[in-house]
Order: sequence, then structure tokens, then C-alpha cells
Amino acid sequence: MSEIVNSKVISRRSVLTLVGWAAALGLAAPAAVLTASNAEAQTSGMERRGERRTGRHVRRQDRRTGRTERREERRN
Repeated sequence: MSEIVNSKVISRRSVLTLVGWAAALGLAAPAAVLTASNAEAQTSGMERRGERRTGRHVRRQDRRTGRTERREERRN
């Protein structure tokens, strides 16, 4: 019964700090794993997106050119 008990009281602030760090690391770790594992898929997705954007730009330019030509025909 002569044991000395040294218990350290943990404040709420330090507990909240630890919980915050744990949450931040918990969110950062899966994001890093997913980013590294899907690098190939992101590249092909970026290529498809670029093709779609190029198509939209071409169609938009065609519409604008057609509008300008029709307007010129009406004026002359």
C-alpha cells in the first residue's frame, strides 16, 4: 500500500489538440493514398475532359462564325 501514484491531469485544451491532430492526420492519410493509387485514372480522365472541352470550343466558334455570316448576308 505504499505505492506512489503519479497521475497527470490532462486538460481539455490538450485533449482537443490531440483530437484535432488525429482528425487532420486521419483525413490527410486517405487522400494521399487515393491520389497516389489513382494517378493513371486521373490522366485518362484529364485527356477525356480536354477532348470534350476542345469539342465545345470548336462548336461554339462554329456557331459564332455562322451567326456572323448570316448577319452579313441579311445586311447585304
